[in-house]
Amino acid sequence: MIRAGYRQVRHVLTRGMSSACKDAGPVVLGIESSCDDTAAAVVTGDGRILSETNRHQYSVHEAHGGIVPGLAADQHLRYIPEVVRDTLAHANLTIADIDAIAVTRGPGMPGGLTVGLAAAKTLACVHSKPLIGVHHMEAHALMARMTHSVQFPFVCLLASGGHTLTVAVHGVNEHTLIGSTRDDSVGEAFDKVARELNIPWINAQNGGGPGAALEALALEGDAMRFAMPVPMDKTDSARSPDFSFSGLKTHVRRLREAAGFDMQDRQDRADVAAAFQSTAVRHLAKKTALAIARARDILGTQPQTLVVSGGVACNQAVRAGLDALAMQHGMALVCPPPQLCTDNGVMIAWAGIERLRCGLLDPYSIDFIQRWPLDQLKHMRDRPE
Repeated sequence: MIRAGYRQVRHVLTRGMSSACKDAGPVVLGIESSCDDTAAAVVTGDGRILSETNRHQYSVHEAHGGIVPGLAADQHLRYIPEVVRDTLAHANLTIADIDAIAVTRGPGMPGGLTVGLAAAKTLACVHSKPLIGVHHMEAHALMARMTHSVQFPFVCLLASGGHTLTVAVHGVNEHTLIGSTRDDSVGEAFDKVARELNIPWINAQNGGGPGAALEALALEGDAMRFAMPVPMDKTDSARSPDFSFSGLKTHVRRLREAAGFDMQDRQDRADVAAAFQSTAVRHLAKKTALAIARARDILGTQPQTLVVSGGVACNQAVRAGLDALAMQHGMALVCPPPQLCTDNGVMIAWAGIERLRCGLLDPYSIDFIQRWPLDQLKHMRDRPE
């Protein structure tokens, strides 16, 4: 990362734009390809979404029971040219109207990240546009600032298919990690349990996949029928803000083999889905409560807002459980709209705007970072070659 000179950033932030974008601040193209969504969006500095495009890959991966990295990369390579083209066309803009290009740099799958970075770097370099490499999880955390004007500092639970962590968000580029998963992410656990129960994926433009399918089936179930232990609830781990979901997944596998459970009975599967979801929500709430207490010491003040983002934040049971938790602590719960909780180009573009305003630009030589702890973001010191 390089901190751009004042004149360079001021020029980008104040130069005139097309009439559609006049007085809206910088206009940024965001590109996302870290997992199985090929996405792009054009967003203005005042938070208007001029256009967005997202190509999902559910039909490609469902037969394999999960995301296959090589297949995902192939799909990104196939679709990213038209995704970017369509996004600009739907905004009635050309690349000349774009002030900067933001792209997911990591963490994520190397193949997908490489495709997105190559596209963004080439566009930025050829058209002499500032390039902004975005941390995928910071983008999720900052999304609430666009949708709800959340002020720093705040506590954030990031819950997705690849990550589960709580952070104290001091500002752009500055985060303190509080708790993280010791094994599976909560989204991964939802996906794997859906596979254990043979639940067909939901193939939808927004809110699809195995986790959403499990949530839908759980609505038909009795969460009290099958008892499940809340993870890390013993004396030696109860005070840790970390998460663990692998035990829940194993418990579901054992239930499949237990007497009294019929895999062919939809009600049996719905009851297990409901029990798993209820237990997962209780675990999330307990560990997030510990994170809120620690955030008070880290921030030196009582945080006013709990932000929950990432794909799992679409789950209504998760939202309800964390809303109750926030109320107990006198905090406001803020979740972006469901379509902006899952991976999307809007969050990358908005994170690019936030970083652009801070003068946090990157050289065209940047590479992907597969594993990238969020609290190390402020220590990045990339330099042009």
